[in-house]
Amino acid sequence: MTDKEAKVVVGVDGSDASVQALRFAAQLAPALGARLHAVACWDFPQMYAGYVPPDFEAFQAAAAKTLAESLDKAFGPDAPQDMSKELIRGPAPAKLVEAAAGAAMLVVGRRGHGGIRGMHLGSVSTACVSHAECPVLVIHSDAGSSHGTHHLWRGHKAKGENTPTA
Repeated sequence: MTDKEAKVVVGVDGSDASVQALRFAAQLAPALGARLHAVACWDFPQMYAGYVPPDFEAFQAAAAKTLAESLDKAFGPDAPQDMSKELIRGPAPAKLVEAAAGAAMLVVGRRGHGGIRGMHLGSVSTACVSHAECPVLVIHSDAGSSHGTHHLWRGHKAKGENTPTA
């Protein structure tokens, strides 16, 4: 992979954590010789399958609006020049892992609350940490603070475990 092809993929869902992930990834990408690639995933809710004719355009438009609003919150008029963005239909955990294939890093926000608030990763961040081939940075957002906590995990596929590196 050449530097021109290198990318830092960021999962965007409109949450404060994903906006912080965008900001952090934009600062990190130049140090990795990579460009920023913002990804928003969308899917048709399964609970409607078979009951309501799907309005895929409405769901895709909502995802596009969320992505645009998140980029505006993160950067305003100062968005990175070489940033790319993409809407992907499908479940976020699998699609973010696919989008990050060959990436320098995958950055996602943590929204999961689990049994003890603040102690658990959400399902998307857990899947990304477990299955991505590249390093994964999970941004923990604290609603009362403008600073998140950052943890970098590098998957060790040969051992079948993940260990924190920072």
